[in-house]
Amino acid sequence: MLPRTVDPALLVGADTLDDAAIYLLTDDIALVQTVDFFTPVVDDPHDFGRIAAANAFSDVYAMGGQPLTALNIVCFPSEALPLEVLGLILRGGAESALLAGATIVGGHTIDDPEPKYGMAVTGIVKPGEQLTNAAARAGDYLVLTKPLGTGIVATAIKKGSTDAIVIAAATESMTKLNKDASEVARAHGLKAVTDVTGFGLLGHLGEMCRASAVSAEIWFDRLPFLPGAAVLAKQGAIPGGTRRNLEYAESWTDFSADLETWQRLLAADAQTSGGLLLSVPEPLLQAVLADLQDRRSLVSAVIGRMLPPGASTISLFSLAPAGLGRVGL
Repeated sequence: MLPRTVDPALLVGADTLDDAAIYLLTDDIALVQTVDFFTPVVDDPHDFGRIAAANAFSDVYAMGGQPLTALNIVCFPSEALPLEVLGLILRGGAESALLAGATIVGGHTIDDPEPKYGMAVTGIVKPGEQLTNAAARAGDYLVLTKPLGTGIVATAIKKGSTDAIVIAAATESMTKLNKDASEVARAHGLKAVTDVTGFGLLGHLGEMCRASAVSAEIWFDRLPFLPGAAVLAKQGAIPGGTRRNLEYAESWTDFSADLETWQRLLAADAQTSGGLLLSVPEPLLQAVLADLQDRRSLVSAVIGRMLPPGASTISLFSLAPAGLGRVGL
């Protein structure tokens, strides 16, 4: 266990398990800092670079920040793969950085038997306008901006057991920046946001609930999934990280008895470059959804709502409540 950091300038640190750290510089500027890198999730090296960079920038967007600079982090097997592959990875990362409005200012490379790529990203946010996972309130609706299932699809890609249409849809989702979703959150004055990445929907929502001292219910029939993800989950294309996520979540999640194991695994699937999860007060819900749709968000799905603290951190129901209607959809 690392010692707890005590620094009055540290506005957001590790205590709430937020997506990035926020450090106060002046009354008008705070730094947002994060780092992320991983092994390939698709076969195409250019797309892998785009995805890894989008994933790293997502942490800054989840905090309401604007990325400014990035440092490449590269592990590469120089004797096993041609340097042209590395060039494609870095070119993909540079393209995502250009879309984010960030400047790549350097990086570091080591020789490694398995390729890995990502970025350390620095951004800025105005103090007091940052987003956090610790500000959700009972009564807020939960809105997800990308479909789930990237971990399952990536596993199927590694096994060669999926088709080009499924791969293309997953690639489109993972390469899309969360910039627009972050701007929507800030434009409507939202306070509580997280991105859905390696710990899956259940894991990241659980962190948000604990940091905000609330509980949540989500509705499986409202969860958006990538094309092919449900079929692949039924077939057993489940990554180890997803299984571990579910094992962890089972101690504080109440599952409807009619949900099968593959459905529970989908809700816990370890995501790469997933969407933002927005906690939206009911009076703002329709305006937030309309703004997301105007910006062509991949999805703008109302998947659940925040509740007062309860016996379980999260309750996962198979269906939305009968009296709710098709709110927001």
